[in-house]
Parts: sequence; structure tokens; C-alpha cells
Amino acid sequence: MTETPVMPLHMQRVGFDPVDGLARVRENGGVTRVVTPFGLPAWLVTRYEDVREVLSDPARFSNARRGFPLPDEVELQLSEEEIAQRRAGQLLAMDPPDHTRLRRMLTPEFTVRRIGRLAPRIEQIVEQHLDDLEREGPPADLVSRFALPIPSLVICELLGVPYAERAGFQRRTRRQLDFSVPIQERLALQRESREFMRGQVVRAKAAPGEDMLGMLVREHGDELTEDELIGIAGLLLVAGHETTSNMLGLGTLALLCHPEQLALVRDDPAAVEPAVEELLRWLSIVPSGIPRVTTTEVTLAGQTIPEGELVMAALVAADRDPALLDEPDRLDITRGGMGHVAFGHGLHHCLGAPLARMEMKTAFPALLRRFPQLALAVPYEEIGFRGHHFIHGLHSLPVTW
Repeated sequence: MTETPVMPLHMQRVGFDPVDGLARVRENGGVTRVVTPFGLPAWLVTRYEDVREVLSDPARFSNARRGFPLPDEVELQLSEEEIAQRRAGQLLAMDPPDHTRLRRMLTPEFTVRRIGRLAPRIEQIVEQHLDDLEREGPPADLVSRFALPIPSLVICELLGVPYAERAGFQRRTRRQLDFSVPIQERLALQRESREFMRGQVVRAKAAPGEDMLGMLVREHGDELTEDELIGIAGLLLVAGHETTSNMLGLGTLALLCHPEQLALVRDDPAAVEPAVEELLRWLSIVPSGIPRVTTTEVTLAGQTIPEGELVMAALVAADRDPALLDEPDRLDITRGGMGHVAFGHGLHHCLGAPLARMEMKTAFPALLRRFPQLALAVPYEEIGFRGHHFIHGLHSLPVTW
């Protein structure tokens, strides 16, 4: 029987909130030792300014030194070829100039102006799902019926991945990112996901469409290897549906728990954009950036960290830092954007942030206006938060109206 793992301090939550111990680290020292979900020792950085320093300095804090760190006993099971394939196209596991080369190809597709062209289609997708909810009536699970399918359909259309395949990649992604699942199973799922994306790349190379995969093949096919195309597409597919879907589910629950703020989002179009930024900050569903490796001895918050050590930047602690804003543990959607790090910071700032914002700015008010009496269908205490997942979220969100 597999033991349920104890999650690192920065990944532990009580409902919406990080555990008190994380705030104590931030207040008393700012840096502490933790064990990563992969069983490796690391330094956890918790203060806002220190987190930004780590994320903005690839020269001292490298993403590429170990890629996605795994225990030695796991890496020993991977061939050199498989390790190279796993790292190809993985922007999160790269430093400049390799990171710069790939990001330059993708950035034009994720500009605010380019994403703005998708607005009518996103609105249509949202309305279609609201129509389905209304037709079938309450109660309904808002995660499976609204929060998950909308971002999945958007990213499928953007990449050119058949939406009919969504059940398979959603299942694989959900379990790959669940640290209660044995690591051998997660590795097997990663291999399945890679083969799925290989098929999508082969299809795109044979007949490039107007989607992003087709664009990469047409415009950069001579610059990208097949492994890089697979890595890029896989990363965008996972990040493009898993993060936004959890923000839609958790964000809706947060608003239901704060009815006065829900009413603002529902009734005042000017309140929507600052509400999205505050929800991003307050929830910080991705608790940390990818582990960095120190390339030299560094000092953070008075703590000396030797060369070659893993460093974790606790985004959730930084976004609840009193140095960032007053009363950081209180949700207040009237604050607007305050420089939160929910999308990261520096050269690895989330490429898809404009798309995620567009989806949330569309979906939240549309849901609340369609169902002005939206309410939980079960007591709050029965809501199941995902306690062992890399991305914070809900198992389900039963609602009525």
C-alpha cells in the first residue's frame, strides 16, 4: 500500500490559505530547508523581494542545471536519450540562450493583441457551457461541467489538438501532477502523454493547420527538432487547461464565500479585471516556481546557500507577504493588480498569462449573471480541496441556483 506523502510546507493548505507555518518562516527567517515532493532537499525562499530576486536572475539561479529534478533512483531508470527527450522544448527547464530562442518563437502568439482576437470565440465557448448547465438544471458540478471543459476547449483549438481527446489528456495530466500517485505510475503517464503529443506533431507536420502547432511547423520547422515541438506542445497543453480550470473552480468558490465581492463581479464590469488579479494573488494556485539550482554561493535573507543547491521560490508566500500589501490574507477584489507573482516573474513569467486572464474575465461575470442565485449545493465543509496536487484546486464544486 502506497503511503500518502507529506507535502512540503509551501504546498500545504487549509482551504484557500497556506498553513500558518509558512508565514512564520517568512516572518522569522525568510528561508528554510524543505524536502521537495520528489524527495530532494531544497531551500525554500518565502519573502516577496527574495522570491523576485530568485526568479529574475538565471545567472545565479539556473533552471537548466538539473531540468525537472528527480530522485537519483528514478533518473537512473531513464536512458540518456529519454532524459534528453524529456528536456527538449521544456521552456521551464531552460536558461538563456536556449530559453530565449524558443520563447521568441512563441511570444507573438500570446500577445495581448493576439489573444484579444480570441475573445469572441472564448465568449461563445463560455455561453455554450452556460446553456448546457441551464438546460440540464441544478444541481451541477461546476468543476467538471464548467471550470475544466472551457480552458480545455480553448487550448485544444489554439494548439490544434482534437477536443475529442480531452478525456485522455485530462486524466493523464490530473494524475501526473498528483503527488499521492506513485512516481512510477506518473513516469508511465508522462510517457503516454509524450506519445500522444508525438502523434499531434506528426499530424501537424504532414498538414500544418492555422493553429499554433501548424504555425510552429510552417514558420520554424527548420529551427525546431521533433522532440522540441513535442515538448513545447505538451507544456502548453498541460499548462493551458490545468491552471485556468483550477482558477475558475477555486475562484468561483472564493466569490461564493464573499457574497458582497461576488455581487461586484456580477454587476459592475469595471470590477472584473481587478477581481481577477486579486483572485490570482490570493489563491496563488501554483505554489512555487520550478526548482532552481545555485550556480554560485548566494545569500538570501541573511542565509548563505552554497553552489549547487536546489532553491524553491514560494509564490504563495510571496503573494501573502505584508511587504507586498496591507492585510494580505484578506480577499479584497477592489485592490486591483499589485505586482503579484502568481504567474511567476522574470524571463519565465507565464507565457499564457494574457490567455488565462481573458478566460477568467469572460467566464466569471458570465456565470454569475446567468445564475444570479448561484450557491453551494453542499456545506462548505464538504468541499473537497486537492491536498496532494502540484496545482491547488478542487475535486468538485457542487452548486445550485
